[in-house]
Amino acid sequence: MKIGVLASQGAFIEHIEKLRQLGVEATPVRIPEELEGLDGLIIPGGESTSIGRLMRDYKLTRAIRNRVKQGMSVFGTCAGMILMAGKGDDPAFEPLGLMDIAVRRNAFGRQLESFETELNVPALGEKPFPGVFIRAPLVEKVNGTVEVLARLADGTIVAARDGKMLALAFHPELTDDLRFHQYFLEMVSGRE
Repeated sequence: MKIGVLASQGAFIEHIEKLRQLGVEATPVRIPEELEGLDGLIIPGGESTSIGRLMRDYKLTRAIRNRVKQGMSVFGTCAGMILMAGKGDDPAFEPLGLMDIAVRRNAFGRQLESFETELNVPALGEKPFPGVFIRAPLVEKVNGTVEVLARLADGTIVAARDGKMLALAFHPELTDDLRFHQYFLEMVSGRE
């Protein structure tokens, strides 16, 4: 199994390290040709407008959509979730449209309002998952076959899955917990 991590901007090195800890071949992706032969792609956190612009400038937007049509799985965290959405809250920003979700950027405020909390994620077992939220988005609406995987205590949706697509509002790569990366690998292999 080979997983790419979009390396335009953001926390891509941390995702590559997590994948390598799980014994998986992981490679940075900066141009369309580097998508070939991948079983999955991780779109990391960072600044969604910058990542989206770089994806467009380097012709990655269409290439990612084409690889998804061919069966490639995608896992987006924070800005990655914004980029995977079907609809965002900024009309000047075009998301990839990989999941039928509406997302609101910076939903919890500025950098100073970043926080950590334990999340109940039944798909990962009984042990809570450490959610690290940094200028995080939230899912305002899910449609179709989208499954909600985690919510905050107030009901806010912060993790969702749609088939081979996985999107989180938080940063699992900034924790010592490998369960979401393992869950994604199981999705890629068809075991989950």
